[in-house]
Amino acid sequence: MAVKMSDEKFEILVGEALDLLPEELMRAMDNVVIMIEPFNPENRNLLGLYTGVALTRRTHDYAGFLPDTIEIYRDIILSICHTADEVRDQVAVTVLHEIGHHFGIDDDWLDAHGWG
Repeated sequence: MAVKMSDEKFEILVGEALDLLPEELMRAMDNVVIMIEPFNPENRNLLGLYTGVALTRRTHDYAGFLPDTIEIYRDIILSICHTADEVRDQVAVTVLHEIGHHFGIDDDWLDAHGWG
């Protein structure tokens, strides 16, 4: 059964997931916005999505771009979890997975290291 959770509590879990990052990685994040959305309209099975130019692909002429986005999809995460603890764990994995993409890490590496 899906977990019921307020938007505010879910947002707190996303913040707690960000707190798991070492400070040097938080400082290295550049021009990225994290948003919570109910779902991805193009693929309702996605838990999160990174859109942008990964830090490893930015060159000297990277300027004037809109911020990269990390979207975390609340409704699908709540629908696949059975407890609040599962939601907390899944939010952490999803947030860190998408941040990994911001740093240029691909899905294969993330999956192989437990962040898939």
